[in-house]
Amino acid sequence: MRVNNIGTAVVDHALPQPSRRQVISSLAGGFGACVLADLLADLPASDRRVRADSPEKPMATVRREPRAKRVVFLFMAGGPSHLDLFDEKPLLAQYAGQRPPEADLRTERVTGGLLPTPWKFAPGGQSGLRISELLPRLRDCADDLCVVKSMVGGNPNHAPAANHLFSGRIDQIHPSLGAWVSYGLGTENADLPAFVSLSSGGSAVRYVRSGYLPSEHQGTPIDIAAKSPAEMVQFLKNGLWDGDTQQRQFEFLKRMNRRQAEATRDPVLDSRLRAMETAYRMQFAAGDVFALEQETRGVRQEYGETPMGNGCLIARRLVERGVRFVHLELGGWDHHENIDKSIAGLSRQIDQPIAAFLGDLKRRGLLDETLVVWGGEFGRTPVSESGNGRDHNHYGFTMWLAGGGVRGGMSYGATDDFGFRAVERRVSVHDLHATILHLLGIDHERLTYRHSGRDFRLTDVHGEVVRDWLV
Repeated sequence: MRVNNIGTAVVDHALPQPSRRQVISSLAGGFGACVLADLLADLPASDRRVRADSPEKPMATVRREPRAKRVVFLFMAGGPSHLDLFDEKPLLAQYAGQRPPEADLRTERVTGGLLPTPWKFAPGGQSGLRISELLPRLRDCADDLCVVKSMVGGNPNHAPAANHLFSGRIDQIHPSLGAWVSYGLGTENADLPAFVSLSSGGSAVRYVRSGYLPSEHQGTPIDIAAKSPAEMVQFLKNGLWDGDTQQRQFEFLKRMNRRQAEATRDPVLDSRLRAMETAYRMQFAAGDVFALEQETRGVRQEYGETPMGNGCLIARRLVERGVRFVHLELGGWDHHENIDKSIAGLSRQIDQPIAAFLGDLKRRGLLDETLVVWGGEFGRTPVSESGNGRDHNHYGFTMWLAGGGVRGGMSYGATDDFGFRAVERRVSVHDLHATILHLLGIDHERLTYRHSGRDFRLTDVHGEVVRDWLV
């Protein structure tokens, strides 16, 4: 307190002196800005982009002309047999029942002699890609497929192998591929999430997590077996309030939460706010995107009115509305016994819908900018289990890609003469991820996120773009 020149007492409301730690902390932002400015100065003008939803993190370099705008990943959970679908091995029949030296691989269970496939292969399209008779309609799409026969996985067990396929690591804490794509590119439609997960009963939730990325990038689960949009999306409709009341409540909460976010500068709260806002808008947009009755009867019959058919049709409706990443899962491909019956039934479930999906995208001019990926977490062994089944095989298996800048009518790589392991132009999961990101216009080495004191990326310290696949 002091006395002014007319004798009145005055209280000084001076700010407290900052501590040394506070001064150093306040300078850190300035140093970071200098570093960021230096980094951005090295980029061409078209690449100097900063993510609006993560101001502290520069966006990965985006080339001027990405080949693909979005991805649909058709995940066949359980490990489909490459030997019965895409990787023809005539020697299996010639040496049936025998146990060659190549069979000395560590598998999950005890296996027996070589098990030939009962299914015949035939060429498809002008390219002549040989595909099993189990998939006759997909074989008609052969000229659009890049069939990769030399995939190599990271683990022979389902959960770690699926984690590896979608996050590049076998443990469960890391973000999935779709979350990375959402984080790197954002969404083209503010009324829908950038990442959507389609499955029967929400079984895909394990592999669509956002990990340590902001929660808004987690896949939104959709139940493709449900009968109506309100049943497909959990908690889609609010049964307590009418639309006007809910909107007023939403606006009030939005103002309060924004005020709190600005005061605390908490990035987690800010991310949750954006997720809540997307969920609110989705209540109105979902009624349109999931209303399959809007499609003509002919289109619905073309896809097949089954859960998988509905899933493929919903995937098309999502990508044409700007959703960046769609994960569509079908389980049941774990053929430890009775593989002939089980794989035949599953092949019938996917053949018509996926062929219709590819054809529909092509007619609508969407296939060139939509990358479609098909595969499981691993393949199956050429040797038998329980007499009529196949065990897990991560040493060599098949996946295929279509559209989005990928060369069609192509067979890439090879396994050995019996199909045990990849021996020619091996492709790792990290290579697959690097190539997918490359097609989306993202440099996989620059798409990083700071967590626990280090920069993480989808491909870790691995991954090479497979340029032979590219158009």
